[in-house]
Amino acid sequence: MDRDKLLSVVFFSTVTGREPVREWLRKLARDDRVNIGGDILAVQRAWPVGKPLVDYLGDGIWEVRSRLKDRIARVLFMIDGEEIVLLHGFIKKGQRTPKPDLDLARRRKKQYES
Repeated sequence: MDRDKLLSVVFFSTVTGREPVREWLRKLARDDRVNIGGDILAVQRAWPVGKPLVDYLGDGIWEVRSRLKDRIARVLFMIDGEEIVLLHGFIKKGQRTPKPDLDLARRRKKQYES
């Protein structure tokens, strides 16, 4: 991969054209969106990136780990060539990534790949 080139960001899109991660981001406070966007940009610039910013969850799914003012956000993504495909975003409430959130990202990854 050319280190002078940013990875592109793609929002996963449903068959009906919805972009769930974009919709989730729009519901957040402006400061939270800026924070998460900055973290995604850091991944675009420096991929591959490890902890504490990014963690691998298995099955080709990664997470951007954003610390917000009073909570923690996660954006689950996959890499497709020179693209970061944003699959799912959520506010984390516990230590582990909830299974339903990870399962949703896995389903969206399969949909994207087919």
